[in-house]
Amino acid sequence: MPKVHLLDYVAGNIRSLVNAIEKCGYEVDWIRRPEDVKNAEKIILPGVGHFGHCLSSLASAGYLPAIQEHISSGKPFFGICVGLQALFAGSEEAPSTQGLNVIPTHLRRFNPSNKDGSKKSVPCIGWNDASILHHDSAASTSASDASSKSFYGLNPTSKYYYVHSYAAPYTPGQLEKEGWTVATATYGDETYVGAIGRGNIFATQFHPEKSGAAGLRVIKAFLQGQVWSDTTPTSLPGTSLPTNFASDASTNGLTRRIIACLDVRTNDAGDLVVTKGDQYDVREKTAGSQVRNLGKPVDMARKYYTQGADEVTFLNITSFRDCPVADLPMLEILRRTSETVFVPLTIGGGIRDTLDPSTGKNVSALDVAKLYFASGADKVSIGSDAVIAAEEYLANNRQLTGKTGIETISAAYGRQAVVVSVDPKRVYVKDPNDTPHQTVKTKFPDAEGREYVWFACTIKGGRETRDLDVVQLVTAVEAMGVGEILLNAIDRDGQNSGYDLELIGMVKGSVSVPVIASSGAGNPGHFEEVFRRTDVDAALGAGMFHRGEYTVAQVKEHLGQAGLLVRPFEEFEP
Repeated sequence: MPKVHLLDYVAGNIRSLVNAIEKCGYEVDWIRRPEDVKNAEKIILPGVGHFGHCLSSLASAGYLPAIQEHISSGKPFFGICVGLQALFAGSEEAPSTQGLNVIPTHLRRFNPSNKDGSKKSVPCIGWNDASILHHDSAASTSASDASSKSFYGLNPTSKYYYVHSYAAPYTPGQLEKEGWTVATATYGDETYVGAIGRGNIFATQFHPEKSGAAGLRVIKAFLQGQVWSDTTPTSLPGTSLPTNFASDASTNGLTRRIIACLDVRTNDAGDLVVTKGDQYDVREKTAGSQVRNLGKPVDMARKYYTQGADEVTFLNITSFRDCPVADLPMLEILRRTSETVFVPLTIGGGIRDTLDPSTGKNVSALDVAKLYFASGADKVSIGSDAVIAAEEYLANNRQLTGKTGIETISAAYGRQAVVVSVDPKRVYVKDPNDTPHQTVKTKFPDAEGREYVWFACTIKGGRETRDLDVVQLVTAVEAMGVGEILLNAIDRDGQNSGYDLELIGMVKGSVSVPVIASSGAGNPGHFEEVFRRTDVDAALGAGMFHRGEYTVAQVKEHLGQAGLLVRPFEEFEP
């Protein structure tokens, strides 16, 4: 197999990129010392997290001069995400840190408010364009008509997965006059560099290894040195999605993100299975009370990927959650899933400071997260431990310690790698003054006619309720560095009656990070309802998919026909 060199400086989920490269028919050779760079023909520099951490890690290891020499020599170089950002002069994320300055422009943080006063979530997480606006026509005669050509496999009708808080602002003509070809994305009223290339250099702000077939084509084009080619049409098999989404302006340019969630635990035979229940009860109601077995995790994740799921989430509810370092079966599931599923993978369950029973040594939440990242996860989801951390944060006058799992993982891998899974339940009161917690007037009073509710946070899979409301929790974890909120609703779980719109509205109004709606989806109309009536950033489904009542593709078809922007599923041929 032909080879490409990958520079590994502990940049997060490298396994997914390796799998994507191998899917394209290439073998990875690792660069582990600066002196190895000179022997490499093609180099890929991946990256997640903090600009300063990336550049300082490369500098302290002695890589920067070697990378600069590689680029100057004319050998192919591909930067991904922070690997793209490293090419720029600097970033607001780390003002005192210098980039490679190959592109003399600075990166800026997204503004959470558009000029018209509307809001957008930061980090920016989701699927967006990489559209060619301008190019240097003198650089290649085959590029004289960019509207009919693809630059490094980029397709104007495809969508790509972005996850970042900082971006390079795009000014028409500024980069093109220096010979760069630029593909842009728009987030709200900000247009930024989504991909850029010149000569031997190519880089993407999005993650091609997590962008499905569209991203695999980009990787393959770089590996094969195919700078310009004919565009490839996209399609979603079995559907006819409309192309005019002018009415779907509230997305700030992102598609409506559909996430398939798999609750995984051991059954009574000791095998890991996908399960689902009502109110967290996953046992059958028949004689024997066996754990409900809905299928094998790897097979089901692959099925949802081929149906067009934008992300796949594993919630590990097995007994191993008490000791993730012993969770070898779940780690193997992640490894096998990442070999065939090229969209983001999230894993939740037991990510906290713990004790390794085999050694008697303490293991930090960061070390647990590293195990999952190394096995193929892109994000980790923290549940009960986030509630405890939030309580301590509030009791400590909102002072950060820097020691919580959220803070340590976010500092090492970036806030976009940390999700907090929230499990609130309704508590009814007659009057808002009856509780110190933030309430909302509900359209669904209880049997006693009480019209106000506050949402109490729970731990241990909903089995224990705390004197902490959902707004206190989400604002606390946002301050700690969480990148996304997975918002469950115990009262709606397994009910198939739709999402809790009142809960979602309260949480979205309290934080600036993305929020994923969960619990209650029973048909495609519920997805449309939550996107139309709230500003939620993504919607998650589980039971309706597992039981085969609806497919992810059917949900997307429904949304597309309703005029909502969705990512079409594409196929890839190695």
